[in-house]
Amino acid sequence: MTQLHAACFEILTQLENTVVQLKPDDFIKPSQALSNATLGQHLRHTLEFFLCLEKGFELGVINYDKREHDKLVESDKFLAQATIGRIREFVQQQKQDRSLTLEVGYERHTENTTTVATNYFRELTYNIEHAIHHMAIMKIGVREVAPYVKLADHFGVAVSTVRYQETVVEPVKG
Repeated sequence: MTQLHAACFEILTQLENTVVQLKPDDFIKPSQALSNATLGQHLRHTLEFFLCLEKGFELGVINYDKREHDKLVESDKFLAQATIGRIREFVQQQKQDRSLTLEVGYERHTENTTTVATNYFRELTYNIEHAIHHMAIMKIGVREVAPYVKLADHFGVAVSTVRYQETVVEPVKG
C-alpha cells in the first residue's frame, strides 16, 4: 500500500468513525458556525470529490464542478457510511497511476471549460488535501452540534502540521 492509499484510508476511517457516532438528527442539524450548513452537507461535498475521481478514472476526464450534490447522502448518515465504503473499495482497487484530464471552468457566466493534464495519483492527493480541509471545518460544526462525538486526535489536521507540532517544544514555565 502506498503512502497515498494509507493517507486516504486514514481519512476515510476518521470520517466513518465520526459519522457512526453522530445521531441522525445531528447529522442534518444546521450549524450556526458553518453558516447554517450541516455536517452531512460538508461530508457529502467531501465524498463527492472522491466520487468525481472515481467517475473520471473510468472516463479519463475529471470535472469536480459536475458533482451530483446528492441530497440523500447529506441527509442519511447510513447512506453516507455506505458511500465511504464504496470510495474505500475504489481506492483500494487502484494500485497504478494513470494519465487523466482535468476539466475546470472559472468563468462565472459560461459553462466553458479548459483542460489540464493530470494523473490519478495527483488527483488522489488533491482529494486527500480537500478532505482534510473540510474535516477541519466539520470539526467546528461537530463541536457545536454534537459535542459528544470523539474525534480522532488529528481530525482535520494535515500530516505536515502534525509533524511540525511534534517538533515544537513548549517553553518551560517557571
